[in-house]
Amino acid sequence: MDESTHNLNDQGLPPVSNTEMAIRHFQAALAGGKHWYLALLETIGLWTDESEVIDGREFQYLIEGEAFDWLLLAERLCDTAEGFIPDQQKNDLLFHGKPPLPLSPDQYKNLMGEAKYHKYLNFFYGITVEEALIQAIREEVRKERRSNFWTNNTAEEEEVFSRVYDEPYSTLLKQFRKEKHYHLLSNSNLTEVKQFTYWCFQHRLKTCEKARVASDTQKGLLWLKKNGYS
Repeated sequence: MDESTHNLNDQGLPPVSNTEMAIRHFQAALAGGKHWYLALLETIGLWTDESEVIDGREFQYLIEGEAFDWLLLAERLCDTAEGFIPDQQKNDLLFHGKPPLPLSPDQYKNLMGEAKYHKYLNFFYGITVEEALIQAIREEVRKERRSNFWTNNTAEEEEVFSRVYDEPYSTLLKQFRKEKHYHLLSNSNLTEVKQFTYWCFQHRLKTCEKARVASDTQKGLLWLKKNGYS
């Protein structure tokens, strides 16, 4: 791929939709024999759309303008390449974050573009690892309460968030929705869940001591490793 393409993408210029061109590039690279994962990352580097709606489903690739959900875009692109990608390899990537090829951070940067790679890191630490931290604490709470036959899911969520953020879930969600001007009593869709998780991550960075932030982040990383996420 032309190096200048990444340079344009990394300069913060106003994005122009290039969905069809990017998909054609992906399909041509696959037909030409390029490994599907390299073709995928290369196409992700070309992609400019921050969101799409396809058959009524919302694909929000960029959260809060900072966190790039590259696996969601990978799912979108893989759906355009039936027959070219081994099902097991595709499922390992999309559901377990396991790539079919070992690549260095520099290789990811070169293929995706440096700016997009850093937004991917924002998503990984701000949403993927944050969700893992919450799940790790949830498992601790359930283990502690199991002997007491504690089954109140609402109370459980309040306890989990209080342990991670020093405030209960309901309070944090209310603060988040007020800041975003969302309806306070609406049901959350998947995009809002990701936005809320990223907001909680930023809240944790601002309100917790650095040592605790590092320790909790490590707990999230260990949970991912234990559960087979690469």
